[in-house]
Amino acid sequence: MDELTVQYSFQYEIAKADIDESAIRHDEAHQLVLSLAHAKADAIRAKLQAAGNGDEGLLVTCDQVVLHEGQILEKPADEAQARQFIAGYARAPASTVGSVVLTDLATGRSWEGVDVAEIHFEPIPAASVDALIAEGEVYWCAGGLMVEHALVAPHVTHMAGSLDSVMGLAKHLLLRLLCQAAADSAATAPL
Repeated sequence: MDELTVQYSFQYEIAKADIDESAIRHDEAHQLVLSLAHAKADAIRAKLQAAGNGDEGLLVTCDQVVLHEGQILEKPADEAQARQFIAGYARAPASTVGSVVLTDLATGRSWEGVDVAEIHFEPIPAASVDALIAEGEVYWCAGGLMVEHALVAPHVTHMAGSLDSVMGLAKHLLLRLLCQAAADSAATAPL
């Protein structure tokens, strides 16, 4: 996001949705990430309105899961699950499924999209997995997937999609949604 703010002169603030993500379930990854991003938007918009400052600007909310061997993987619940996820990536490619929802705070109108990237791995050495677990950052990433990490990156053999998509915010998708919002706003603006 920082790269976009410099390139396009965006300004932004970060807000937390404070929703119970585990209460929102879907069997289909695309629908799950869109539902979560919409729930985050609704929660943040309500907070802003309650504080008296939610009537202008655009709100960007996102969510991401990892799809692996037909299963939706969210953040690992414990060490055993983190190890299971990481070991599995050598068997079959993992896909990140990420959503972006852009909401006009004044009108409530929203634009949405989903981006998928695929990552192929060779086995990650046990010592690297031990170090990743000890650091603890894997517990904050969908599927425990951290392709940018120095202990993981050397074991990525192929990636179809962009690194920003894999890391949770597809910049090209956000820019497309911003262009759609601008075009829609221009089309409905009074002459």
